[in-house]
Amino acid sequence: MRKRFKPLAVTLACSLAVSLAITACGSDKKGSSDSTTTPSDSTSSQNSSTDSTTTGAKNDYGDTGGLTLPLVDKEVTITWMVPSAVEDLNSLAIPQEISKRTGIKLNLQPVPLQSYAEKLNVTMGSGDLPDIINGLSLADTNKYALDGAFAAINDYLDELPNFKTLYVDNPENSWILYSWSDDNGKLYKWPIYQLARDVNHGLLYRADVFKKLGIEPWTDNESFYNALKKIKEAYPDSYPFASKNGASIFSKLAKSWDISDNRYPFYYDESDGTWKFAGTDAKFKDMLDFMKKLYNEGLLDPEFLTDTQDSWSAKMTTDKAFVTWDWIGRLELFTAQVKDSNPEYDLRFGKPIGTGKQFTLPKIENWGPSVAKGKNELVALKLLDYMSSPSGSELFTIGIEGETFEWDSNGKPVYPSLKDEPLVDIALLEKTFGMWVEGMYVRPDHRSVYYNYSEREQEAQDIANKETGYLPNDPELKLTDSEMTAYADAFTAISKAVEEFAAKYVTDKGYGEAQWNEWKAKESSLKVADVLKILNDAQARYDAEVK
Repeated sequence: MRKRFKPLAVTLACSLAVSLAITACGSDKKGSSDSTTTPSDSTSSQNSSTDSTTTGAKNDYGDTGGLTLPLVDKEVTITWMVPSAVEDLNSLAIPQEISKRTGIKLNLQPVPLQSYAEKLNVTMGSGDLPDIINGLSLADTNKYALDGAFAAINDYLDELPNFKTLYVDNPENSWILYSWSDDNGKLYKWPIYQLARDVNHGLLYRADVFKKLGIEPWTDNESFYNALKKIKEAYPDSYPFASKNGASIFSKLAKSWDISDNRYPFYYDESDGTWKFAGTDAKFKDMLDFMKKLYNEGLLDPEFLTDTQDSWSAKMTTDKAFVTWDWIGRLELFTAQVKDSNPEYDLRFGKPIGTGKQFTLPKIENWGPSVAKGKNELVALKLLDYMSSPSGSELFTIGIEGETFEWDSNGKPVYPSLKDEPLVDIALLEKTFGMWVEGMYVRPDHRSVYYNYSEREQEAQDIANKETGYLPNDPELKLTDSEMTAYADAFTAISKAVEEFAAKYVTDKGYGEAQWNEWKAKESSLKVADVLKILNDAQARYDAEVK
């Protein structure tokens, strides 16, 4: 009799939102980087077959990281439930090649994205789990694991050489063994390694208008302000800085003031190793004062909190707004959208304001697959380990050399069978070859088409990597159940209060020092001290465990 697992309020935001983001616009913690060490420095060759960090068995399939292929002596069927609209995944070239190389017969169970959450809840409640499953949050995964649903990765480290190399032996990444584990130190989530691009979001500006007006791209807050002033003088009916982000613009800009990462409005202060409340921090006031100045002088769109995608797009493409905060894919989308009516239109990536440094995207993400506990658990884990090797990475995110793709003279993969397609992106590769399926890629190869940048997008990477440098990520903390409950109870009210005050402070001309001081005095009634105690207690445990 199969064990039934009590359905939880399944959290799919991380995994499935990333699926949509990657397909549509590219992927929007411990670890750090600064102006001398950038994400690109550590990723540029991470998937080549000569990768110095992953040595091991070599064969016709490239560097397997120490695994011997096939992975099994006799064929084993592994079931894997994935969010995908491609119904014939199992018959496509890449799943077939995985089976050929590993000796594992893959039985992929694709479920359309829009119905995946419901299917996941039903599946978890039934107790009849596939061998590998995607979509659960880290917290829900650990809760189900307590009931015996999942196999612990760290019970098999000697059998998983790629996992061991990437996450156990590498001191920069080994924090996940603590931060993602349950109270017994068991890890059930397979990590996603280096999916994010170096730069995916930030300030964008109309370079054609800047050039026409003789304005140099800004380098700090003052030159940003002066640039907007000159634009306003030339286009008095415009509001130079616009946003479609609603109230989240505060947390987005706060990244550049180094007070926003994975727990905004709380942040980790590297200078003294403690967690602090951004909502009453002097840096937050500095940011709000700057925004208020822009707002009062007509440089920030008065509709910045309410603009929709459509209204914002209209402003950004009709000389009503010239600077914004958005995804870098917009650089090409807007330019293409108006090329007939405005061929000079040129949207570019601008340097961050605030600290002047780019915020860092996570190197390792926790929305990967989990393996069901049962007779096939080791085989399933070894399959994920192969997918984490340079060989498996190339196979699943580039293809089969000589069959599905060839290398061009610039070392880029090209797909002869798709030569007539206007755009070869990862959605097309999934549909055609069965690669880049959500939750199956666990170590993307950075030679993939996903990392092909337009000239404008490449400039964004270069600005951060060569000029501004990066801010460090905050540590990923591990809270106890009681801490998590207390944290969640207070966090929502605190976040809402910060959002409401920030909006009022920026837009109400009557708000100033007196109202700021009143807001600071209100901190004690919001249980901020309780949350800070939780975070700093968790940080102390983290510091003791993560060396």
